[in-house]
Amino acid sequence: MKSFAREDGAAALLPPVRPEYEVELRPAAPHEAPAREPLATRLASQTWLRKSLIALVLIGLWELGARAVSNDLLLPTFTATVEAFVNGILSGELLLRTGLSLSVLIQGYVLGVVAAFVLTSLAVSTRLGRDLLTMLTSMFNPLPSIALLPLALLWFGLGNGSLLFVLVHSVLWPLALNTYAGFQSVPDTLRMTGRNYGLKGLRHVLLILVPAALPSIVSGLRVSWAFAWRTLIAAELVFGANSGGGGLGWYIFQNRNELYTDRVFAGLAMVILIGLAVEHLVFDTLERVTVKRWGVQK
Repeated sequence: MKSFAREDGAAALLPPVRPEYEVELRPAAPHEAPAREPLATRLASQTWLRKSLIALVLIGLWELGARAVSNDLLLPTFTATVEAFVNGILSGELLLRTGLSLSVLIQGYVLGVVAAFVLTSLAVSTRLGRDLLTMLTSMFNPLPSIALLPLALLWFGLGNGSLLFVLVHSVLWPLALNTYAGFQSVPDTLRMTGRNYGLKGLRHVLLILVPAALPSIVSGLRVSWAFAWRTLIAAELVFGANSGGGGLGWYIFQNRNELYTDRVFAGLAMVILIGLAVEHLVFDTLERVTVKRWGVQK
């Protein structure tokens, strides 16, 4: 440590000064590509492949069980069901019944969605609407839709009116509950932002609440679709016993009466395939182009 003399005679200390030096940098190592994962690991990461393997295992168990029972009246084999399914498609009967069911389902589903949106919009806008939605959902949401079918038959008779009545009931309440819960979870910051821009009533709901609550709304649409689809099939089974006409449910009921068990399984297979198609092609696509794309949901 160096020192120097000040005017008053006291010695002041100076910090040590390090000599300057340069560090020669080594050349960067060549970039190495990451090690390629084993083929088994890459295949195991494919969701479609895992689900396909599960489906094949279930089909194998079905085939083995049917051959062990050895009674087509109780449990037809998978190959017999596929044959009945293909014959139903080629004859046009299965497609006709499917088209009838889907046309009624879409009408009831749209009516239920509109009714749910109106109720939830009133609930987030007025106290009376909130009390009305809370009371109605507490009363009717636990009530199975199929339990209302006798009343529907009494009020609307045999026909699409009764089916639409039970379908709207099956769609309305779960969708309204999910949508209202989504609206309630919207942050107050977004609500105040909408009010600062002068948004009120329906515009506030459409431009602020609906985009923010979209994950809950899509979840409600999924649940209400499943409720509506199985309610329709069950209702058509009852109509099959009364009217001799209808969609997929009547197709299943009729073939059960005639002891064509393979056709019954073919009708059930069509119900499952339509459910899978709507789930993956409609709702997964809706999530991908909205909530996941906008970063609302991972």
